[in-house]
Amino acid sequence: MTALSDFSASPLQLVWPSREHLPGYIAALERGWSPNNLRPEAGLEELAQIRIDPARFLASLVDPEAKGPPVSLPDGGTMPRLPGYRRWMWDGEFCGSIQLRWQPGTNSLPAYCLGHIGYAVVPWKSGKGYAKAALRALLPEARARGLDQVEITTDPGNIASQQVIRANGGVLVEEFVKLPALGGTPELRFRIDVRGLAPAAQ
Repeated sequence: MTALSDFSASPLQLVWPSREHLPGYIAALERGWSPNNLRPEAGLEELAQIRIDPARFLASLVDPEAKGPPVSLPDGGTMPRLPGYRRWMWDGEFCGSIQLRWQPGTNSLPAYCLGHIGYAVVPWKSGKGYAKAALRALLPEARARGLDQVEITTDPGNIASQQVIRANGGVLVEEFVKLPALGGTPELRFRIDVRGLAPAAQ
């Protein structure tokens, strides 16, 4: 569990996916929330996976060696899985999910991967600064994985997400068009330099 020391007034913590916290995650999925901003149907898919084998589902969320199956794209295709893991936002209740992914030995990402970090807060917990706090807490973990910088992308119209990124040192580097398999729509790419951060303990 990671406490957010830089946000001492915040009750938020990042926790590893576990049986203890799974009921809250299931409840969020059942209310229609999805951890994947590009694929709303991912929430229903995860509910089905949980019903079949909860332990296997939880294990699939922490995959730093990319042993899992290919990842589904919005157009129905698949892409090779990158090393990565999810942490859950928790304030006594499930609040959202934040994910870190990377390629060993490089800061670069393949074109089909929109950023090192992705996050999604449940709507009923919005406005509490949780996305900002969760991103701040995850950045030292990115440094611990050997990254010098992280990229985060967001929709040009998503002002709230842009504010979260900028509040954590994000600098806009380009506007680009996503691959057709990812929707082919405009996207903003931000970078955050993490070289000055002390790596988090693994």
